Amino acid sequence: MENLPYGVFRKRGRADAPRVGVAIGDHVLDIGRCGQNGLFEGTADFAASACQAPSLNFLMSLGAPHWHALRARITELLSESCPDLQEQRDGLVAAALIPMEEAEMFLPCEIGDYTDFYASIHHATRVGKLFRPANPLLPNYRQLPIAYHGRASSIVVSGAPIRRPKGQTRADSFGPTESLDYEIEVGAFIGTGNALGEAVGIDEASTHLFGFCLLNDWSARDIQKWESQPLGPFLGKSFATSISPWVVTTEALAPYRTTAVPHDPAPLPYLFSEGDQQNGAIDITLEVWLNQELMSCGNFREMYWTFAQMLTHHTSNGCNLRVGDLIASGTASGAAEESRGCLLEINSGRFLKDGDEVILRGYCERDGLSRIGFGECRGTVVG
Repeated sequence: MENLPYGVFRKRGRADAPRVGVAIGDHVLDIGRCGQNGLFEGTADFAASACQAPSLNFLMSLGAPHWHALRARITELLSESCPDLQEQRDGLVAAALIPMEEAEMFLPCEIGDYTDFYASIHHATRVGKLFRPANPLLPNYRQLPIAYHGRASSIVVSGAPIRRPKGQTRADSFGPTESLDYEIEVGAFIGTGNALGEAVGIDEASTHLFGFCLLNDWSARDIQKWESQPLGPFLGKSFATSISPWVVTTEALAPYRTTAVPHDPAPLPYLFSEGDQQNGAIDITLEVWLNQELMSCGNFREMYWTFAQMLTHHTSNGCNLRVGDLIASGTASGAAEESRGCLLEINSGRFLKDGDEVILRGYCERDGLSRIGFGECRGTVVG
């Protein structure tokens, strides 16, 4: 009831167009069908009609007042404290519930653009030590959120197989990567965008974010190493990115906001506000499992840059973000050794083999009494 994440689904084995649903325990609530059954009214009804679309883009585009109205009405319909809704809950609402195992999940929205940041100072430092032991963290890292533009066309939903990519790894070598890696990240979907030429201020940035997912930025390290100098990531990154099917809304995560990592030196004024410093980080426990072995357990609150800072910097030159665009955090590693978010950081010489399955999990807990889950982001490597 505290979570109510959105996803796009259809009943398995059917040829129907996908629709928007909300995860309720081990069921999916068909929001469009609830609307057709007359369970919404006013602003919530207009938002529910958007959920009959085969993606979340229409709902995202409506803005925060519509997101809030729909979420509030869904919560009311499912609440045991509303006896006047008992008949609706037992009848029409129940008719719109589908067991999770009967749901086929799709990408939650049409993703126009994808940008991947590098927001963990611990990840950046560990990787920097591998290549520049004397100078692991370049001076501009503490001044601005670094990112590269990824490939939206190769983003796949959890469960899709990951084909081992081929590429150049040396001047005289082309073939399958021998250094395939995972990266655990958190992704954020743009709800309402900004006009071309108009920047988004740091205090308004979070209002543009619809919700969050888990993300695996698969990486071919040998291809990446050979091609990334002097320009940056290209074929070593663009072959596949997996995301979890459920989008946890910004509103659901509000109770898990916490103090952001302090910066030294302080960021430039356009990247700083007291509100973001006090409330910009998100307390999300993140786990990586490889073939049932726990490889990493850390917390997203340790990221050096917040999503508000990432979005603000992204638009600071007038770049326009659009509904459904995806921005990712970069590898979410913490200070502890057990929170290293990729095999490159673990630095054991181990990389992914054909048949390996990587599972990302994330959740928020408060006082040991409530828990918000992000579901899973799975991928199995195939030759």
